[in-house]
Amino acid sequence: MTQSLPNLSIDATRLWSTLDRSSEIGKGPKGGLRRLALSDSDKEMRDQFIAWCEGIGCAVTVDAAGSIFARRAGQDDSLPPVMIGSHLDSQAAGGRYDGILGVLAGLEILRTLHDNGITTKRPIEVVNWTNEEGARFAPPMAASCVFAGLQTVEWLHDLTDDDGIRYGDELKRIGYLGEAPVGGRDLDSYFELHIEQDALMEEEDVSVGVVTGGYYSHALTCVFHGECAHTGPTEMKKRKNAMIGAAYFLAAVNDIGWEYEPVGRTSASRMQIWPNKFGILPEFTEVTVDMRHKDRAVTDEMVVKTRAALSEAADKAQVEAEITAEWTFGDEVFDSECGDLLRQAADARGTSRMDIRSIAGHDAYYISRIAPTALVFSPCVDGITHNEAEDIRFEPTVEAVNVLFDAVVARADR
Repeated sequence: MTQSLPNLSIDATRLWSTLDRSSEIGKGPKGGLRRLALSDSDKEMRDQFIAWCEGIGCAVTVDAAGSIFARRAGQDDSLPPVMIGSHLDSQAAGGRYDGILGVLAGLEILRTLHDNGITTKRPIEVVNWTNEEGARFAPPMAASCVFAGLQTVEWLHDLTDDDGIRYGDELKRIGYLGEAPVGGRDLDSYFELHIEQDALMEEEDVSVGVVTGGYYSHALTCVFHGECAHTGPTEMKKRKNAMIGAAYFLAAVNDIGWEYEPVGRTSASRMQIWPNKFGILPEFTEVTVDMRHKDRAVTDEMVVKTRAALSEAADKAQVEAEITAEWTFGDEVFDSECGDLLRQAADARGTSRMDIRSIAGHDAYYISRIAPTALVFSPCVDGITHNEAEDIRFEPTVEAVNVLFDAVVARADR
């Protein structure tokens, strides 16, 4: 039976205090965060999150991917749960709210239910997905990808960072290699709150963005193989410089993006070079690029051009090139009924809203493949994100969390 929640809202001051506490863990040099996945600061934040959840009586489990699930029992605890979540890891020069707001908003919803003695028909779980950013272990959204059955736990554990350290080994080191299986269970639905990571909502003075779908995104990791040689005596015609092959390729990828702007985007975001020393031409270079457009057919077209550019760049530099990994996310994937719950909640509270598309990647994309999913945005200041200057405003953020609260409770009382 659906419960009436007249005038019930979250404790906004407590939410802000929780966010402020998070911002002190893994603090970056410019006031943001450097809380990479499975680092010591990530462990500290995980420990704090679990303490908060257990403090209101939640049952906490950790799966073999390291993701944390805090469960508040329902009246009928045999029913599949409504899940809320996002991630607590950050970029190397990350902000204080990207992903973090979504997890801690979920915690605040559970706290509000606890404070008011309300038990929903279905259980509600708040999840912290491991390694959403992919800043340490590529690709991004790795744990939710495995949870959705798209990759194996073994694949995940064998991912390595730039120092060759395995994901699975770091899980053990920080004490978060859980015993629970990854995925393979029923969910009623999944809701994810995230900062917009663009300036459209702020420009429109809107507090809630109901995400209808995402830009279709296709990422490639490419490796160039050349030969080491002395930077002085080696003639230009004899050089097989892997870094130059990568440079030609990355310039071409950037040019492809300009062909499709302002809607299309291409990005070069990561490069590894070996030996990367003075006086020696590198024999190995690895780069990661991605292509994005709201039209999947156009993204596919951009990918075709990118593959051709890879071959051309390798030939020009007299090196070999290969694609060693690729992944996709985005498209029209979100559930209309869950989206309507958000719209109805916003209208009932008199909160401004709009439908919107996401250009960034989110765990919600993968979870949408196994459960009805809603992604909801709140504005961020000037659209700045993946930057230590990332910021949010109090009033629209609180409005968005209250709308999420109403929608989640309505869904959990079905």
